[in-house]
Amino acid sequence: MPGWAMGPRGGQSGLLMPLLLLLTQVQPQEGLERISYTPQLSSPTLAGRLTQSTFTLEQPLGQFHRPNISDYDSIWLVVAHGNATQNFRAPQRTADIPTPADFHRKGYYLTLMAHRGLYPAGPASSQLRVLRVGNDTSSPPQPQGCNHPLPGSGPYRVKFLVMNDEGPVAETEWSSKTYLQPAQALRAAPGPQSAGTVVIIAILSVLLAVLLVSLLSVLIYTCFDSCRSTSISGPGEPASVRTYTTHHTISPPAEGRS
Repeated sequence: MPGWAMGPRGGQSGLLMPLLLLLTQVQPQEGLERISYTPQLSSPTLAGRLTQSTFTLEQPLGQFHRPNISDYDSIWLVVAHGNATQNFRAPQRTADIPTPADFHRKGYYLTLMAHRGLYPAGPASSQLRVLRVGNDTSSPPQPQGCNHPLPGSGPYRVKFLVMNDEGPVAETEWSSKTYLQPAQALRAAPGPQSAGTVVIIAILSVLLAVLLVSLLSVLIYTCFDSCRSTSISGPGEPASVRTYTTHHTISPPAEGRS
């Protein structure tokens, strides 16, 4: 009887253990300060706001001037697949920060590390303040903080995460989904029946015909001129000249004839 009575209590304690473990895992994420800021794309008038491998964000000016955030804390941009935001877990150490090389496996990575001094509060200025995600084409995807080009058209969602030496401190809201420009398929080369090809072939044919006629005319003229100017006898050929008189001569009278 005592063993039977303790049975339900033992079962309840067994059920409480997984719940305690779950709460322990979730607690660090719930301890982050939530900053009511949503990252936004830059103005639509900005050239190159969306490309096949990059997109441009407005800088979060004045969003990190809070008592629990210091000038030395790192502010990271979290880039995630549109369907991977619910799986994001803020890294507890700098060594655990995922890189672009982990994107296919984890579904997110951290990039564009900065400090709050780069995002000052104040009135708007004429200086363009944007963040271009995926802009570093020369960087390999392995180093931490690399701003490697994005691998596809998306969708992508981003947010800012503040970290110090002890772990994550604060985070913003997730942005809405961003789609990049799709890659344009290469068009097939026009066939021989296209209008452009017919025009090009006709022009080339006319030019070739004119060239052939010109060459033929020069050849005929050269041959005709050569034949007309050829001498009858060469310089080494013997020639005989027949001498004759064209007038009758009268012999003078003999001397002494009367």
